[in-house]
Order: sequence, then structure tokens, then C-alpha cells
Amino acid sequence: MAEQGIRLVVGLGNPGLEYAETRHNVGYRFTDAMAARNGGRFRVENKFHGQLCRLFFAGQGLRLLKPLTFMNHSGQSVAAVIRYFDILPEQVLVAHDELDLPVGILRLKQGGGHAGHNGLRDIIAALGTRDFWRLRIGIDHPEDRAQGVNYVLSRASRDDEDRIREALEAAEPCLSEAISGAFQRAMNRLHGPLEQSSRGQPSMMSEAEES
Repeated sequence: MAEQGIRLVVGLGNPGLEYAETRHNVGYRFTDAMAARNGGRFRVENKFHGQLCRLFFAGQGLRLLKPLTFMNHSGQSVAAVIRYFDILPEQVLVAHDELDLPVGILRLKQGGGHAGHNGLRDIIAALGTRDFWRLRIGIDHPEDRAQGVNYVLSRASRDDEDRIREALEAAEPCLSEAISGAFQRAMNRLHGPLEQSSRGQPSMMSEAEES
């Protein structure tokens, strides 16, 4: 665990209007929402291969990053930012879509593998470590796993979109603990008040609570 809190939030996605509303871009959408609600503005930074936003959140200075390298090369952008600003991998939170969680379910964890997610795969390779934090945003998986690529690059149904939107709105205000470095409190707080899964509402669970 890092002694300091989160200093960089990375939203994973693909650039371009054709990808904007797809399931694969929920990480972009999370950082867009954080910027909009906290008075931040993204600017293209060519040296970082992405769009960067600086804001104050929960009393702390925070940077938001949207890599513009396409998903498979996300690590290039993340590595450039953390080297320039001297940010530790343990101070990075990556928000990404998660096929292995039901729609609208969110989980916060540190470390672990990439589970086939090419954005995570490239970040792990670029940083040389798995010790960054992840905000896993559930999008569920198609009945036919062979259709995974088409599934993530398509738009969610209206009901699923409502669940995703509710989850993204509910997650951000609960991240203040993680920003300040109180990760266990963040996981406890995110898990408790939001667990309404019996009604299909967003639920946030820590990795330790997975079955």
C-alpha cells in the first residue's frame, strides 16, 4: 500500500466519436464526469500522448488522464505522465471496463493481473509493475465470449446504460478517502452504502469481498 493517496486517475478508452458511447469507454466517461463536476478542463498534451486535466478534489491536487493512444497502447501515456510528475504506481487509479462484473457493479482493488484487458496489459508492461489501483466498472459479458470485441465496442442497452450512469455518479463522491490515502476506508465506504444489488443498483465491493 502507498503511504500517500491517489495523485493520478486514468480513464481508459479509445479516442474518436465512434467510440465515445461504447462499453469500452466507461473509463473515459468516469474521468470526464469528474472533470465536469469539479471545474476541471482537459487539454491535449502531446508529450503525454493524451488529454490531461488538473483539479482539486477532496482538498488534494489531482490529475486526470485520458490516453489518446488507443486502448492497446495506454501504457505509453500513463508511463510518460508518472515519470514527468514523479508519481508512484501506487498513487495511480485506473478506471476501466470489466467484463467479469455485472453491469453497474464497481470494485476497487490494488494489483492483480490484466484478465485479458489490453489496456491494463499495456500499462503493466510499461510500468513494470501491477501495483497500481483499479476501479473496475462492470459491463457484463456477452453470452458468446467469442463476441467479446464486438460487445465492448458497441453501445449498452438503455437499461444497462442507466445502471452504468448511476454507478459512475455514485462512485466519484466516495473516492475522497482514496485520494487522501485511506484506502481501506474507501473500500468500506464504497461497499456499504451502495450495495443495493438486489434491486439492480450499483454496488461497490473490495477485492477481499469477492467470492
